[in-house]
Amino acid sequence: MSTAVAPTAPARKGKAAALGWLISIGFNVVAPIMIYNQLHDAGYSESTAILLSGLGPVLDTVIYLLWHRRIDEFAVVSLVFVALTLVVSLVGPTDPKMLLAKDSFVSGLLGVVYLVSLAAPKPIMFYFGRKFATDGTPEMVAWWNSMWQYPGFRRVQRNLTVVWGTAFVLEAVLRIVLVYTLSHGTVVTVNNILPYVVLGGLVYFTIAYAKRASAKGRAAAEAASAAAEAGQPAAA
Repeated sequence: MSTAVAPTAPARKGKAAALGWLISIGFNVVAPIMIYNQLHDAGYSESTAILLSGLGPVLDTVIYLLWHRRIDEFAVVSLVFVALTLVVSLVGPTDPKMLLAKDSFVSGLLGVVYLVSLAAPKPIMFYFGRKFATDGTPEMVAWWNSMWQYPGFRRVQRNLTVVWGTAFVLEAVLRIVLVYTLSHGTVVTVNNILPYVVLGGLVYFTIAYAKRASAKGRAAAEAASAAAEAGQPAAA
């Protein structure tokens, strides 16, 4: 007889999880910023600095593939983000306001990618969740993949994808509006702060929402189990 109760997650391997996080953050976040800043300060063109900053996610993809024998979706999205940034930096007029607005186009396109992924068999947040909610071991990955059979889990992943995609699109719209209403100096400051504020808010929301949904699911499963036991014969 099938059960509606989701399986408990296997115990995470702390060292492996910590190492995986450090590698991902180092190659996908720290490395691109450092490479871009160093090359830009050294006088390289904007397009060259952006293109070479993609070496971090490339290396992360290679390391992850060698380690786990499968593609790291987080690194792939990082590469897409770098590619979008490069395209946006090479296309369009050089008017100061348009140059400032270009930064928001990347966020907007990324938000669209999130929302479009809702049409795929699994939305993008399912893969991000698997990246950060597991330690990458076969047992943890298999557990995460098995959760897709539960309607509540699927609903959470799709809702998170909607929230993240919508937030990135709204952030892009807000930044474009600010470009044409504030001074250039103020916009530069906003462009360097707002993405981190939005990302921090999304991470906080994701953690809180996932915990609340998990608690709700456990409560429903316990209630169903208690009801089933109450309906059993006394001799059982």
